[in-house]
Amino acid sequence: MSADDIAALTLADAAEKIAGREISSLEATEAALDRIDRYGEKLHAIVHCDEEAALAGARKADEELALGNVRGPLHGVPLAHKDMYYRAGWTAACGSNILADFVPDVTSTAIQRLDAAGALDIARLNMVEFAFGPTGHNEVVGTPRNPWNTDYITGGSSSGSGASVAGRLVYGALGSDTGGSIRLPAQCCGLAGVKGTYGLVSRYGAMPLSYSLDHVGPLTRTVKDSALILQAIAGHDPNDATTSHRPVPNYLDGIADGVKGMRIGVPENHCYDPVEDEVRNALEASLEVYRELGVEIVPLHAQSIEQANRFANVVMATEAATYHSKWVRERPGDYGSQTLSRLLPGFYYSATRYIEGLNLRSQVLADFCASVFDKVDMLHAPVIPIEIPRIDQTDVGAQPGYMKSIASITHNTRAINFLGLPTVSVPCGFTANGLPTGFQLIGRPFDEKTLLRAGHAYERETLWCDRAPEL
Repeated sequence: MSADDIAALTLADAAEKIAGREISSLEATEAALDRIDRYGEKLHAIVHCDEEAALAGARKADEELALGNVRGPLHGVPLAHKDMYYRAGWTAACGSNILADFVPDVTSTAIQRLDAAGALDIARLNMVEFAFGPTGHNEVVGTPRNPWNTDYITGGSSSGSGASVAGRLVYGALGSDTGGSIRLPAQCCGLAGVKGTYGLVSRYGAMPLSYSLDHVGPLTRTVKDSALILQAIAGHDPNDATTSHRPVPNYLDGIADGVKGMRIGVPENHCYDPVEDEVRNALEASLEVYRELGVEIVPLHAQSIEQANRFANVVMATEAATYHSKWVRERPGDYGSQTLSRLLPGFYYSATRYIEGLNLRSQVLADFCASVFDKVDMLHAPVIPIEIPRIDQTDVGAQPGYMKSIASITHNTRAINFLGLPTVSVPCGFTANGLPTGFQLIGRPFDEKTLLRAGHAYERETLWCDRAPEL
């Protein structure tokens, strides 16, 4: 196999071939490094890569495999992660000037668990400054570029993760999702992404943005790939008191069983108000695929989703402003204008409004779940209701009305963070501008397994996930 052929493998296929000695971890890592060398600058997705350390790690993985020592299901597979996941001794700048020299003395739980599963950590990936922005812009270290067309946004804030995985630089990456930051780059870059239930994956050792809304999860080329990473990182962590004690199921068990007999809801409110025609056509086509697979499509009213969306704005803005208050006072000039403009409104929400949102969260969730999951197994909704815009169309300097564009981009993602529900993002085609589009499946708390099964069934039927950008 050529280096590009190896790089084009899915994560699951790469793991299987390494385990079966069809390819080596060194070959997979060299293929990734080759693409990083060729396309990393074009995509502006990589902020740090120690090639020698990566190659040494790959050789060690091969030596262990030769001795029969298999660390786990991701043994020897090269991954890279958003530059907000701490590894002791590595810089974690979080896309900022303020933390440009920050070297943590702890390693995030998610990274530790991927290490334990045998994965290699070969690079740190660019991101929106402090993970606070849905488009991918970063005025401080530069804006990542969409591999499908570098004039267009990657989605944020896991922008480098989306660009790197779509560009076949690595097989998968961790992102984070506070208001859509896994699902947005997944759609913009034609990837699968998973934001699990709040409490499923530890946030320990990951830069916080909004403690009540932050989620950790993967971006990958396929739903099955995401299931593999989620399997590795999910579960209770004593270092994160918000993590659940529930046993983690085997997400791969039954993933290929199909969806016949399932019921998928389509909201008649909020999510499709409005949706551009190109996106709507792709969404309707995806629902038709599900019908052909034996799924019952059920129109319904998703109660309280509008309220959840409003409260998400308040909670995110207030908690982000609190975390950044010292730096905003002392170092405002070290922020990019895009990030600072998003931080400042958080200082003006009243404490009563913030507390109201937190207090009503459980009731809003209960009302939403009763209106949806008493009728269906999951909800199908757009991720981004508009065609993917260009970078210049969403830039604060060039586009005075950019906040309206941003509100539209996150219209269907913010509420799900407030509700804390699991969601899987799946690509479902391309719009007239040549950029990907997709949908999200939203499920019951801790029912990621059903969502992964449904997402896998769709992508195996349509094979959108097999399309790759030409760099």
